[in-house]
Amino acid sequence: NKERKGSKIAKLSYKVLASSDNYHLLEIDLHTGRHHQIRAQLAALGIHIKGDLKYGAQRSNPDGGICLHARHITFIHPVKKERIDITAAPPKNTLWDYFLGRV
Repeated sequence: NKERKGSKIAKLSYKVLASSDNYHLLEIDLHTGRHHQIRAQLAALGIHIKGDLKYGAQRSNPDGGICLHARHITFIHPVKKERIDITAAPPKNTLWDYFLGRV
């Protein structure tokens, strides 16, 4: 909510789909598409993405990645002007498998 000169509005909404003792599976709906938007906005709320050292996670993941996955994306093709819908399965690992069994 802090405004800075030259800044742009960044909006998202989220809901908790499942939880464990230490982690939560969120579904995030982006209303704008700013660089690092999800990471920065969640960190500002005290919600750190697993493995995301840049935005406050306590430790990295063994593979160096972060637990952020674009499950579904929709956009208008820049030339054909057709709607494109892409859905991707999450990475294969224990944490993703745990949560997928609960939603």
